[in-house]
Amino acid sequence: MSKNPIFKDDVVKVLKTVYDPEIPVDVYELGLIYDISIDEENNIKIAMTLTTPNCPAAQSLPMQVKERVQQISGVGDVQVDVVWDPPWHPSMMSEVAKLQLGYM
Repeated sequence: MSKNPIFKDDVVKVLKTVYDPEIPVDVYELGLIYDISIDEENNIKIAMTLTTPNCPAAQSLPMQVKERVQQISGVGDVQVDVVWDPPWHPSMMSEVAKLQLGYM
């Protein structure tokens, strides 16, 4: 039985509901999501970072990302890897996030 495919846009839509607790912008617009890959079994692998290695949400934010993505109908396994290379920088934020935070 084949599964209905999950698309990157489906994952991005869900990621836009996860907010950094200290910054009123979602993790996707903040530029914290580096890569999203989806295989033919709808297993999803996400590479993400945090604003700093000392981020108070270092434990909770990746778990929140995983839990939200797991709620997508038909999803297989979800793996969230926190990476530090390249280090996050405010220039990685979307135009929306920059406007919201007054960087423009």
